[in-house]
Amino acid sequence: MSANALYGEANKTVKLASPIILGELAQMTLSLIDTAMVGAVSYKQLAAVALVMSVVNIPFIFGIGMTMSISQMVSMAHGRYDSQRVSHYFYNGFWLSAATALLIFLGLEFGRNILFHLDQDPEVARLAVPFLRITSISVIPMLLFMALKQFTDGLEYTRTAMILSLAALPLNAFLNWLLIFGNWGFPRLELVGAAWGTLISRSLIFFILAGIIISHKRFRRYVAVRRNQWKFKWETMKELLRIGVPSSLQAGMEVSVFAVSAILVGTIGAIEQAAHQIAMNCAAFTFMVSMGLAQGGSIRISNAYGRGDRLKIQQIGKSSLLTALAYGLLCCIVFAVFRRQLPLLFNDNAAVISLAATLLLFASVFQISDATQAVNVGILRGIKDVKVPTLLVAVSYWIIGVPSGYLLAFHFNMGATGIWSGLIIGLSLVSFFLTLRFLKLGKEARLN
Repeated sequence: MSANALYGEANKTVKLASPIILGELAQMTLSLIDTAMVGAVSYKQLAAVALVMSVVNIPFIFGIGMTMSISQMVSMAHGRYDSQRVSHYFYNGFWLSAATALLIFLGLEFGRNILFHLDQDPEVARLAVPFLRITSISVIPMLLFMALKQFTDGLEYTRTAMILSLAALPLNAFLNWLLIFGNWGFPRLELVGAAWGTLISRSLIFFILAGIIISHKRFRRYVAVRRNQWKFKWETMKELLRIGVPSSLQAGMEVSVFAVSAILVGTIGAIEQAAHQIAMNCAAFTFMVSMGLAQGGSIRISNAYGRGDRLKIQQIGKSSLLTALAYGLLCCIVFAVFRRQLPLLFNDNAAVISLAATLLLFASVFQISDATQAVNVGILRGIKDVKVPTLLVAVSYWIIGVPSGYLLAFHFNMGATGIWSGLIIGLSLVSFFLTLRFLKLGKEARLN
């Protein structure tokens, strides 16, 4: 496999992934805007955001994993030039996502009192409850938007959702300015105002994207066949679930590791939790690029898989991994060099900033493994390999990574840095195992 071929495939994947990456970064920036503006009110409200995100992110990412099945199946059908199947997968996938969103909302709403049973600062838990209730409602329009986005991404029309995600940024910031701080005569809602701003922004981009898909000529043929293909079919649901459930478990296990880490850090103190939230937001921001690369590689591989083009699968997979490696190295350098400046964007408490700078140094260490494991998950999903990677993720994170972090934090008195050491261990292992998995399947693919 020549270097020119790898470079060419990497370039194509980056071009496809770039709008996805910008859209992912825009969504992450919404969270960063909330965090920064709430952090300007008080560090305890910032800690409340961290607590709620730790609880919400696990089911929310599980829901996003379910929507990923739409882009995979749509892309495969598109690779076979079967517009009828594309439409059918879109219809069933959308309603599967809607049902998932409703279940997540109900679980969060009726389970909100868990915030008082996580050994957190009592004031932080009290502040977090109303924020959680509104945030849980906003999960519904966001997952519905993601379902529509996965459909357009699967057809390799990635710019539409990106533009909407970018447009939501100034809207969200403006709504926060009105509702958090009580400008222009609006009530000063502080933390709750950030939740309302997010809900309004998410709802608007969902309705606009739905209107575009229904009315735009680019998508009209997938809507026009609804009489034949827009119907529920259990076999189709099972196909979607076979991709969606393992994808959800993979994503959910990773996010839950970070969520549990935040809860464990919160048992140490509010300052530690606020510092953890700052460092984690920075790491999550860079991870969105990795997720975009993974999605771009996965869509292209799914398309090649639908055509039965095994050589193309290898070229796309290896070039995607090399791209992730280079990106992870860049992020590692940026975090290490600017670890003392980045926390200043979120808070001005000296103790919080000092600890956040230390945690960012730990975050710099796992940037390479975080990027490569994300891309590995995506390219393996593109060839419908989801069960074994799910097992490898479970072992790396939950059998080794989390217990290691707990021991280092509480038995070796390393505190928050011990938790982050466990994250480094887990991410490194999952990256190693998944890379071996793809290389093994690659050799088998060339022999077939």
